Amino acid sequence: MNLKLEKRSGNACELCKSDQQISVYQVPPVGYSDNEIVVCKNCRSQIEREQEMDSAYWGFLSEAMWSEVPAVQVMAWRMLSRLKNETWAADNLDMMYLDEDMLAWAQSSSDHEGADDLAVHRDSNGNVLKNGDTVVLTRTLDVKGSSLNARMGTVVKNIRVVEDNTEQIEGKIDGQLIVILTKYLRKQA
Repeated sequence: MNLKLEKRSGNACELCKSDQQISVYQVPPVGYSDNEIVVCKNCRSQIEREQEMDSAYWGFLSEAMWSEVPAVQVMAWRMLSRLKNETWAADNLDMMYLDEDMLAWAQSSSDHEGADDLAVHRDSNGNVLKNGDTVVLTRTLDVKGSSLNARMGTVVKNIRVVEDNTEQIEGKIDGQLIVILTKYLRKQA
C-alpha cells in the first residue's frame, strides 16, 4: 500500500472503517485517475460477488457516500445501486450527487447492477454455481442423443455455466461434454 493511500485511509477500510484484513482495491475500469481505495475483506468479497450481498451490512454507505474521495463515492453509488430495492438505499441514492464524469465512471461497469439484474446459476439447493465448480447429480439422467446414462451421485468437476440460460451448465461425464439442468444437481462442498 502506498503512503498516500495509507495516510488517506488511516489504515482502515474507506467504506466501512474496519481495520481488519484491509487491502487496495482498484475501482474498475482502469483508466480513471486515483481509482484505488482501501477496503476490508468483507466489503471486497461482496463487491466482487464472491459472497451473497448482506443489505444489513451496508448501512455505513449513508456515511461513505459523502466521502471527498471520488473512487469511494463511485463505489458507494455502485453498492447503493445494487441495493436499490432497500428503502434506505433508494433514499440515499436520491440524495447522492455525482457530477457527469463521476456518474459516467460509476455506470461504466456492471458493478452497480443488483443481483436481480444479473444472471445467476443456482443448484437445486439454491447455492450459486460458478465456472470451475464441482457438482453432484441428484437423480439419474438419460442423456439425449447418446447411450450414456448419468447415475445419481455422479460427480461432475470443472463445470461451465451456460451464459444465456441460468438453468443449464455444461460438464463432462465419461469424457463426453453434456448440458445438465441445474435443478438436477447440487454443488459439492
